[in-house]
Amino acid sequence: MIRVLLADDQALVRSGFRALLGSQSDLEVVAEAADGAEAVAAARRHAPDVVLMDIRMPGTDGLTATREITDDPALNGTKVVVLTTFTDDSYVFDAIRGGASGFLVKDSEPADLIHAIRVVHGGEALLAPGVTRTLIAEFAARSRGGPPGSTRLDVLTDREREVLAEVAAGLSNDEIAARLHMSPTTAKTHVSRTMTKLDARDRAQLVVLAYESGLVRPGWTGRVGGSGG
Repeated sequence: MIRVLLADDQALVRSGFRALLGSQSDLEVVAEAADGAEAVAAARRHAPDVVLMDIRMPGTDGLTATREITDDPALNGTKVVVLTTFTDDSYVFDAIRGGASGFLVKDSEPADLIHAIRVVHGGEALLAPGVTRTLIAEFAARSRGGPPGSTRLDVLTDREREVLAEVAAGLSNDEIAARLHMSPTTAKTHVSRTMTKLDARDRAQLVVLAYESGLVRPGWTGRVGGSGG
């Protein structure tokens, strides 16, 4: 059972989400919150698997609440998916840097919401469709301070950099394995080691780091150089 916390200042939205998730045998809404402070308190009380977090809420907003939840060692297993509208896009990069595992547009289809919860709970980043990566790349480019592949990535082997670039392209472990001619288990191991070395919470943060460092750039679809590791 995947335990979900709903954080949105609109009661009608929460009610709709609760009804939708309640129709799924593997999803359970364990709590609701009308603002960020309530969301943090409810997360600490119930330790949900996934939080659906509205960005714009009165008082403590969703960005602040996301950081507080993901910074809490006791909530290490809790994933946050931020809910946004197209006019909120400027917040998406900050949300992922703050620990969110991805974002979902509020007017997404019901099936997409359910899929998002399952994907994030399974340890993947919610970075589809491709426009999401373009958006992240745009904001990462604004804050990038060093040359391509600079100091932050120096701890990685050449092979790990290759894997990181494929993660940034949105590839799954199986797809990375096929492209780089390795087993899925080896691909998973490289991703895990890269996350550990870069102190990344999940794949979403790996994507941000790949763009921030200049390892990959908007529109990138191919492999980077290097074959070591």
